[in-house]
Amino acid sequence: MEFIFSAVVTLILIMDPFGNIPLFITSLKKVSPERRRFVLLRELAIATIIMVTFLFAGGKALDLLGIKQYSMGISGGIILFIMSLKLVFNSLEDETTKTNPKDEEPFIVPLAIPLIAGPATLSMLLIFSATPGGNLWKILIALLIASMINSAILLLSFPISNMLGKRGLIAVERLTGMLLVLMSVNMVMNGIAEFMKSYNL
Repeated sequence: MEFIFSAVVTLILIMDPFGNIPLFITSLKKVSPERRRFVLLRELAIATIIMVTFLFAGGKALDLLGIKQYSMGISGGIILFIMSLKLVFNSLEDETTKTNPKDEEPFIVPLAIPLIAGPATLSMLLIFSATPGGNLWKILIALLIASMINSAILLLSFPISNMLGKRGLIAVERLTGMLLVLMSVNMVMNGIAEFMKSYNL
């Protein structure tokens, strides 16, 4: 149970639903209000399917490529660190101005990938699968719970944005970034420790 709770919290932080709110609002701005919920649910479902597929098949693919688990931990930590620095130092106002929504509905990119099922999330799923006390079914339960919480927050994107305002969203974003910095450093150090252990260093 402790593993599942820890995995849920970690996945929610990495998925960063509050940080994604402005990007989702911008991407859906030109979609008719009556279709926004449908489009959002479709993208969330696609992202969940991608993450579940990667959870069960990603490890085997890495084995075929000869990629070691400690390499995944270190690279995942680096990706997470870069992402967390972006959350800490870039304001959401800047992010929304960089996004240029097209007239048509977004499909898979950029909502499902990489905003939800991004490289940091996929890397974390593989790291969980190699963590003592974790197995695929526990990780699957954690992933589904985290996806439901993420979905609930993003489905309320427009009301939450109005309630918190830009400053409130920026504060939540930067707090999330600080937590992810600590997690990313821990992931890199664990990966280095596993590397040294594997070579008896």
